[in-house]
Amino acid sequence: MPTSSPTRFGRIVDVQESRLIAVIDTEDGVFPVAEVEGKPVPLGQLGSYVVVRQLDIELIAMVVRAYQEERGLHLAPDGAMRGSSSHFENRGMVNLVPLGQVDKNGVFHRGVIAFPTPGAELHYILPHELDILFKKYVAKGYELGYLPSLATKGVCLDPSTLFARHIAILGQSGSGKSWGVTTLIQRAVAAMPNAHIILLDLHGEYVWQDDAGTVHSAFPLEITNYFDARDLEIPYWLFTYSELIDLLIDPNDDKAPTQKAFLREVLLALRKKDNKEIEGIQISIDSPVYFSMIELYQQFKKANEQTTDFGKVKGPLYGQFDEFLVKLQSRFNDVRYDFLFKPKQRKNSASLVSLLEDFVGLGKKKAQITVIDFSHVPFDVRPMISAQVGRLAFEFNYWNPRSSEFPLLLVCEEAHNYIPREIGTQYDAARRSMERIAKEGRKYGVGLAVVSQRPHELSETVLAQCGNFICFRITNPADQEYIRSLVPDAESDLVNILSALGRGEILALGEAIPIPTRIRMHRPNPEPHSGDVDYFQQWKHGPKDIDVGSIVNRWRRQGR
Repeated sequence: MPTSSPTRFGRIVDVQESRLIAVIDTEDGVFPVAEVEGKPVPLGQLGSYVVVRQLDIELIAMVVRAYQEERGLHLAPDGAMRGSSSHFENRGMVNLVPLGQVDKNGVFHRGVIAFPTPGAELHYILPHELDILFKKYVAKGYELGYLPSLATKGVCLDPSTLFARHIAILGQSGSGKSWGVTTLIQRAVAAMPNAHIILLDLHGEYVWQDDAGTVHSAFPLEITNYFDARDLEIPYWLFTYSELIDLLIDPNDDKAPTQKAFLREVLLALRKKDNKEIEGIQISIDSPVYFSMIELYQQFKKANEQTTDFGKVKGPLYGQFDEFLVKLQSRFNDVRYDFLFKPKQRKNSASLVSLLEDFVGLGKKKAQITVIDFSHVPFDVRPMISAQVGRLAFEFNYWNPRSSEFPLLLVCEEAHNYIPREIGTQYDAARRSMERIAKEGRKYGVGLAVVSQRPHELSETVLAQCGNFICFRITNPADQEYIRSLVPDAESDLVNILSALGRGEILALGEAIPIPTRIRMHRPNPEPHSGDVDYFQQWKHGPKDIDVGSIVNRWRRQGR
């Protein structure tokens, strides 16, 4: 092995625009082990960093593949070994993805200006060289984890870029996403005491009660507001005209155009009628002001049954609203929709102020985190409520003259359930709401974090607008290919690492981190209520009987 430098362990033999190939210096193909900070470290590990040096070029790269290659040899007349197929030897090989360069002043820059040529030296990276890579955001103190190959080396991200440019948190079930989300939020409120985060909790993982009724939380209770989505009461009168169409009108009904036209007319009239006391505004069809749903129903019913000449002549809209009235009546009578159609608190336009105060943590209890629990909400109602949550977040800061001083982050757990890739479904309103934040939220201080185990089912528009990716283990080839299509071409080969990540490990890509990095995330404290069911213990020592009657009662009450 050449000894030009104690850190050298190979040389470059192939140079491409987005990939380098190096051969290891050992003769038997065995990868060497180096001592770093007094500990043995195998060189060439997947996800580890190396330095490529040649003259003034100092390039940082990541190992994405390590393997051995057979090379044929034969004995020449002068006694030297030459290439042949009669004898073989192994040689170690590594594939590298170039990430950036260190300039003459010792400053790291992403991207490669000058590529090395074959023959350049391959060196393992030393701790002080790692400091050059990651020192950029250390002062902000937002550390999510550490390097798996060097546990003493914490990795800090830029929270401003992370939250402003949106985040996609992706990984298969059981890879540690809930832990990751908890760590991300715990560390955010610790580093930034004026953070304002809204979390859509679909499974009751972040705030929950045990069998004794004790409330537990993954976040400090003194800075956390918890709301059952039904109790938060996002009332019907906040819906826009288009959202009410999605809710009340069947697009396949041949009378739908007439119903839409009449809804527009009646809705505007009712909003104006019920808010005459509000001065200084021009009320429109989408204004967030109260109107009576009962009166809306009565207006449709009256027009639908109108006759003249003692019932001999039918009115122009007679029978046009049969389907509409049936659908509205069924929604109104369904107890699952009571929090929407029969609000107990939000019964007038003035109540919008208290709703927004609770929503962003400015109510009676000041809070950095608002957890909205969807676990008690029926599946078919969730898209409707999530659409309103997204719209409230956007509209709040859109109209906030101090939005740049009061940024919000909306975290959407299991986002594929209500922000789907497919168009023309019951989730269209939610998808439009979140896509609006993805496309325009950065201008108004509204960040979006989408969490999903099925990225290929998630809205392409939302993912395309994400400037940062926190990827946990993903073994599905289709999902890997989809993620590969979303990240920059120079980093696409890094996606191969995803299937090798351990639980709680991530590959962080994007603008908020100096270079693409494999990180072992800090364990959250406390942890969310997201552990897998222990089949062995429960089937061996679990209960032999349960109260089926209580299950039926919960089902009927639609309350868990």
